[in-house]
Amino acid sequence: MSGGTPTKRPVADALRQELRRGTLVLAVLAVLREEANGTAVRDALAGGGVEIEEGALYPMLRRLEEQALLTSEWRMEGSRNKRFYRLSSVGAETYAALIGEWRRQTAGLEALTGEQSR
Repeated sequence: MSGGTPTKRPVADALRQELRRGTLVLAVLAVLREEANGTAVRDALAGGGVEIEEGALYPMLRRLEEQALLTSEWRMEGSRNKRFYRLSSVGAETYAALIGEWRRQTAGLEALTGEQSR
């Protein structure tokens, strides 16, 4: 073992992933206040600077639907059958509660760190 200090990067990466997981759900709920298919959700997230792989997005959409936060329906768009998602009434209530909590936590963190979000 070398005499240098151990790197903290793996811990920071794990914590960043944990933080991202929670905010990603909030971001998906925000997008789905308006009806959208999976591709449109991913594009809207990317447009907001939130990247997500298809392999993570579609299982999340299914999980959120199983939790009754989303509803979906299959429709033809062009020559393809696509699934469209939107918030359910429970999802809209949950989104409102989560966004309120996110705002409170952000304000608290800004007060603690002395930094304002941009």
